[in-house]
Amino acid sequence: MPDFRRDLLFLLHDVARLLRVDADKRARCQGMTRAQWAILIWLERQPGLSQKELAELLEVEPITVARLIDRLQAHGMVERRPDPRDRRIWRLHLLPLAVAVLREIDGQRTDITRMLTAGLDPATLQTMTDALVTMKANLMAARRAEPDAAPDDTLTGTHPETV
Repeated sequence: MPDFRRDLLFLLHDVARLLRVDADKRARCQGMTRAQWAILIWLERQPGLSQKELAELLEVEPITVARLIDRLQAHGMVERRPDPRDRRIWRLHLLPLAVAVLREIDGQRTDITRMLTAGLDPATLQTMTDALVTMKANLMAARRAEPDAAPDDTLTGTHPETV
């Protein structure tokens, strides 16, 4: 019988789940959600995304993003601006209030990384990172090779929703 405590797939799943639980707790302490954190991080990295583009990056329905943006807009962190080429599209931009929140998120991410990597030497961390990048590339290639696979830009970036 295999030892599931050392099974790669179970470990990857459990580490990701535990990271999400920890990030959820940290976001709640700020009166936010991990999804709101993810939106702020993506908008910092790629200002002017549309709600549809953001929904694809977060792998959620556009209505979910619209509701999250409504809340962030009500708190003065995000604004919708009309697209100069297509008035049906709203482009999302951070407001100055979001900068302080993003610095707090950065601090939380640093704390999470420090906790997660305690006891690991730099060479091991580099090897792990390289291995995860390769695993991600393998999954992306397999997904693109599927006969019914549509082009999927959501897999090209990192997903901060896992903060």
